[in-house]
Amino acid sequence: MGKQTDAHIVWDWNGTLFHDNDAIIGATNAAFGELGLEPITMEQYRALYCVPVPKFYERLLGRLPTDTEWEVMDETFHRHYSEHRIRCGLAEGAAELLAEWRSAGRSQSLLSMYGHDELVPLVRGFGIEAHFIRVDGRTGPSGGSKAEHMVRHLAALAAGAGVDPIRTVVIGDAADDALAARHVGARAVLYTGGSHGRASLEEAGVPVVDTLAEAVAEAERLAA
Repeated sequence: MGKQTDAHIVWDWNGTLFHDNDAIIGATNAAFGELGLEPITMEQYRALYCVPVPKFYERLLGRLPTDTEWEVMDETFHRHYSEHRIRCGLAEGAAELLAEWRSAGRSQSLLSMYGHDELVPLVRGFGIEAHFIRVDGRTGPSGGSKAEHMVRHLAALAAGAGVDPIRTVVIGDAADDALAARHVGARAVLYTGGSHGRASLEEAGVPVVDTLAEAVAEAERLAA
């Protein structure tokens, strides 16, 4: 167990530890097709993507989707994502970084907006579950923000493992990860390998890095 004086990392999953960009863009375009929208490129996606997801669709539709449209697009996205994700793997160096952090006696956890019941077997399948003291996926409807999810995650970590938000660093690929960290008094490092380009990440006002190895080094520095 990590000591109180050590940094604790809260990892994001999609686009951070799990390199699923191809699955994301394929599923997004399948969802767009349901409304007759033209497919978009990964570059367009990275420039426009935001949460909550209905706001992302608003940027492309010129209006918020109706409740019915949202349900259809959300169902289509998740169905296609499940088909595409089987060809995706962990981000470069992720497994080694997780093992090194744990072997140094430090703690880490995983918090994702991906459905909990699908997340856990996926993490287990990559053989990395033992590196985390807690794994939390989303248990409610999709489309929300990460901040409230982070509150529950950190409260459970504090109660079960004495993790201090002040020594906690969130590593993710979206501005929403930085907002969630700020919401609980933690720090954040954003990684450019996922759903956002560097320009939009830099608006969050936290360190932005191009590799997960740099993210871990920055987390160590921030929590020192």
